[in-house]
Amino acid sequence: MSEVLDQSEIDALLAAAGTSGVEETPAAAERVPRAGAAAATVKPYDFKRPERVSKEQMRALEAIHETFARNLGASLSGFLRTIVEVRVATAEQLTYSEFIHALPNPTNFNLLSAEPLQGQLCLELSPIIIYPIIDRLLGGSSSEVFIPQRPLTLIELRLVRCITDRAVASLTEVWSELVDVKFELREVESNPHLVQIVAPNEVVIVLGMEIRLGSRAGTMSLCIPYKVIEPVMEKLASQGWVAYQRQAVSEKREKEIARNIAATWVDLRAFLAQTTITVRELKTLAAGDIIQTAKPRTADLILQVNGLNTFAGALGRHKDHFALRITRRAEVEEPL
Repeated sequence: MSEVLDQSEIDALLAAAGTSGVEETPAAAERVPRAGAAAATVKPYDFKRPERVSKEQMRALEAIHETFARNLGASLSGFLRTIVEVRVATAEQLTYSEFIHALPNPTNFNLLSAEPLQGQLCLELSPIIIYPIIDRLLGGSSSEVFIPQRPLTLIELRLVRCITDRAVASLTEVWSELVDVKFELREVESNPHLVQIVAPNEVVIVLGMEIRLGSRAGTMSLCIPYKVIEPVMEKLASQGWVAYQRQAVSEKREKEIARNIAATWVDLRAFLAQTTITVRELKTLAAGDIIQTAKPRTADLILQVNGLNTFAGALGRHKDHFALRITRRAEVEEPL
């Protein structure tokens, strides 16, 4: 007759099976998380829209083009003689087909090269802002402008070229601090669906900008294929970008600033002395009179640059002219 287990033996057997008595299968080990382990974070991933640019790199690209937007706004304000505001509105990753299908047709679609980078970029200007700018260039007020649904004429293209040339120059300026590149306008199209610079499912970075001219506002989009800027993406890493932002002014920029300052004219004045007299004394002044001041004969003369005390020196003569030999820097509040 088989032996019958009592209740205490059954409990001991179940306890052993629940701990190390029974070996877990690999599948069971994957399904049941270990005690104290953090739950895994599951994130959705769309294979149709792969994100190949990190958030840090996107922030760096956005920062670069915020500077571009400010420079372009200042350039257009001087050119159009009115206040033009340009700002970065969006920065996102899309496929090229999504970017193209979101554009109006017709529009001003510009293809740019970026030597020595391989490939082309797209700069699109919305007709909503193009025609007010054209109206402004032709002497109008750009307050009430009809927006025709047609491609630009040759004359209108020549006028818009003045805007795109300034945008290309600003792009070259802001990107030159990151990589030695020169943007150039290669081609202009009105139908964006006829332009295929990359495969439809290729990842592109799209920077959407808002241009505001008085009461009118429109958009400008810059499309950068990932394969074009892939060689310089490492420079957009967070540590590298912070170092780039903190670096000193480049030697080229420093020489340009010095050259512009060297050609600037300033007003230079040397003051012999100053005093006060009454109106009665002023009315009686005549040739040969002597005006006595409180300034000692051996005191330095003050030299002002654009109305500010800058240098002090001694009065003398050089050839047939009076001259001033600079001896020291003057105090800001030093009396004349």
